[in-house]
Amino acid sequence: MRIATVGDNCMDVYTSLGKAFPGGNPVNVAVYLKRLGEGASYVGVVGTDEYGTLMRESIARKGVDVSHLHTRIGKTAITLVELVNGERVFGDYFEGVLADFHLNEDDIAFLLSHDMIHTGFWGKIEKDLHTLHELGALISFDFADHYEHEIIDIAIPDVDYAFFSYTNDDEFARDLMVKMQSKGPQVVVVTLAENGSLAFDGQHFYKSGIVPVSVVDTMGAGDSFIAGFLRAVFLGYDLDESLHFGAENASETLKYMGAW
Repeated sequence: MRIATVGDNCMDVYTSLGKAFPGGNPVNVAVYLKRLGEGASYVGVVGTDEYGTLMRESIARKGVDVSHLHTRIGKTAITLVELVNGERVFGDYFEGVLADFHLNEDDIAFLLSHDMIHTGFWGKIEKDLHTLHELGALISFDFADHYEHEIIDIAIPDVDYAFFSYTNDDEFARDLMVKMQSKGPQVVVVTLAENGSLAFDGQHFYKSGIVPVSVVDTMGAGDSFIAGFLRAVFLGYDLDESLHFGAENASETLKYMGAW
């Protein structure tokens, strides 16, 4: 499997700890796929500041292809984060050079050379998805905890695997999945934190629990779930098994500080 992830990157800055960790949904998914032994590339943009250098070097050290990670004059995106009882609490977000990120023709050709493309809500390529999909790309998209937004309306008709995050297996979650799957995706997945995960393929719901561990930091857990799930689906596992593989991969990430 060779997957391209594209869109936002972000330095997660833990102000109280005086530490900063590279992250961002597409970046994390690429790194976690490499951890699972798959090929991964990341397409995005960083600034000319110290965080930009750190982001590029950190991703490259993990074995992710950064040949299409662009550098622009300015600041790399950062999010201020605090830990409260092991849970991350987000503060201010500074978008930096990502504010003007867009794909060029070479980026599009590069993305199409992969088996799958993954992006997310802040990735800024929702308007490019139709072109990519029409050219044969298999597309995964993380909508996070956004359930009503113009980005969903733009993106979801051209998404094959749609991911959302929520809290409980309830009527709202299942209605959301049915609604979203009817708009185009082959499969809709909702991660439910400690309550496991759900998948819907238009015919059946599938449910999986978590793999219990001692939680150090939840940063990146959802992204590692996505990586594990996508790999399993690509390898031909059914949705029950793929949800479990996602949970297993997420459990590894919960054991340490930072996304990776």
